[in-house]
Amino acid sequence: MNLDIKLHKDDLPDEMIFSDKIAVDCEFTGLNVNRDALCLVQISTGKNDAHIIQLNRENYRAPNLKDLLLNKNINKIFHFARADLLFIKKHLGINVENVNCTKIMSKIARSYSDKHGLKDLVKEFTNTDLSKSLQSSDFGGDLTDKQLQYCAKDVIYLHKIYESLKNILIREKRFDLYSETVKFINTRVNLDISSFNEDIWSH
Repeated sequence: MNLDIKLHKDDLPDEMIFSDKIAVDCEFTGLNVNRDALCLVQISTGKNDAHIIQLNRENYRAPNLKDLLLNKNINKIFHFARADLLFIKKHLGINVENVNCTKIMSKIARSYSDKHGLKDLVKEFTNTDLSKSLQSSDFGGDLTDKQLQYCAKDVIYLHKIYESLKNILIREKRFDLYSETVKFINTRVNLDISSFNEDIWSH
């Protein structure tokens, strides 16, 4: 597969225009939001393309990227949005608007499976084996071609996965349930920011 990958330093270019649906993913230096940095934000329009923004970690000034993520008219498709939105909130200082999450969709739609990782969804809905071997590599410095390919492949399949899961949710009459559930996502992130990491609904 030929991928159209563009690496942008600090922010998206001023002239970039996106449609009403994009896929978004992030890369960090670790999973502890109070210790680790947000390094990259990847965006795909669903046409085998990836715009990879390498953020300035000294100031995280990225006004064009922030405006895009705040645009309520653009649907942003994440996989495991909870983690990405947490780092975006911490480092970019914004709550992303109009969010969908394929992991939440999968858990509500695919009750026939207990495997809801991106690799599993890519395999089921695109018949592609997605390598996650670079998942734990260092994204904080200069990026190799293999790292850029890895980052791109984390977003290029999300449009297809989203539509496939949406069809199942509608068929099984669970789409309204999902829609109500995903509205909670920014509140879940705010709970994480406040160190309420446990299941607040448990006894």
